[in-house]
Amino acid sequence: MQTKSASTQVGVHDLIARRWSCRAFDATKPVSREQIVSLLEAARWAPSCFGDEPWRFIVWDKNSDAAAWQKAFDCLGEWNQNWVKNAPVLVLTTAHSLFRRDGSPNRWGQYDTGAAAENLCLQAVASGLMAHQMGGFDVDKTRSTFNIPKEFALMAMIAVGYQGEPEVLNDNEELKELELAARARTALGVHFFEGDWGIPVKS
Repeated sequence: MQTKSASTQVGVHDLIARRWSCRAFDATKPVSREQIVSLLEAARWAPSCFGDEPWRFIVWDKNSDAAAWQKAFDCLGEWNQNWVKNAPVLVLTTAHSLFRRDGSPNRWGQYDTGAAAENLCLQAVASGLMAHQMGGFDVDKTRSTFNIPKEFALMAMIAVGYQGEPEVLNDNEELKELELAARARTALGVHFFEGDWGIPVKS
């Protein structure tokens, strides 16, 4: 089983180091209702501007409602369908474009929803699960299929489940290569600055 712990310049929390986006899921292992609720609780306690909680998540559990899961799966792009077929849970993250408190535009809603999604992903690691976020899905079809109001921006689908062996991807060599490839990030000072724009932060 691939572990792929992040190679960092200084130590970070183990949950962060171990979080990565696998594509090989174990189709034989369901995610329990308690685990699903735990993931959503983690998302629920994310920070948000004015405590507005702009996120709305939809969950589809293949083991409790296969028909609904299939509808969500059918909204994914073909590339993602190749590997998501083994993931027992799908989650859609959406962001409210208006503040609940007064109906004014909330330009931080998508930012806050991203924080909630990352909380979910870290809780997945803590629960022995894997979570893989995706942008490759048909937004219009998803909105129509699941009656999502127009004021909510559809942000990402997340596949959740237990990690499987890379061999489950044997029918697609490109996917298997991605699964086995080493993790990488650009050097810290390329995207993180100190004092002024473009001045690399020093570790």
